[in-house]
Amino acid sequence: MTLSSGTLAGSGSFRCESCGHELSLAHETDLPTCPGCGHTTWARSSLFTSTIPDLPQAAPPEPWLAEARARVAAPGPHIAYRDGAELICVPLARDWTRVGRSLAADIRFDDPTVSRRHAILARSEDGIRVLDDRSLNGVFVNGERVETRMLRDGDEIVVGRFALAFIDGEGSPDEPAEPAESAGASSP
Repeated sequence: MTLSSGTLAGSGSFRCESCGHELSLAHETDLPTCPGCGHTTWARSSLFTSTIPDLPQAAPPEPWLAEARARVAAPGPHIAYRDGAELICVPLARDWTRVGRSLAADIRFDDPTVSRRHAILARSEDGIRVLDDRSLNGVFVNGERVETRMLRDGDEIVVGRFALAFIDGEGSPDEPAEPAESAGASSP
């Protein structure tokens, strides 16, 4: 049963039909507009149901990710990132790749938000794993701070103020990787 804002609803729990925001009313009162999205349609809800509303899908990947996939010429995993206006694609050919501010880092960012030894990208038989290398600001994968995480195609890795994208090099269901000429892709 769908109810509209301004309807005398009585007490109980209600769920916004648009965004899924839950609202509990303790007295007989009119339903307000949704504080989550501003819509006005509500459905009776219960704390004991397991119905999960259809919520909007996650944001699409960075617009430059398709360009990075096109630049990947060699098969295998790669890390792509923007350094200013330049798109950089780095193949992950070794057993481990160091990311940090140190001169010894394989992927180097000269920025105070990046630790000297920030992260390690380690190859295993299961794929590529990112490990936090005792960094101060942490390593984030798809917005979640992690100590270690197995990477999947399209994952976003945040190191300091830099966003890196993991490309598995084998393609994905959405965008298969096609061989293309590498346009100056190298590590800094």
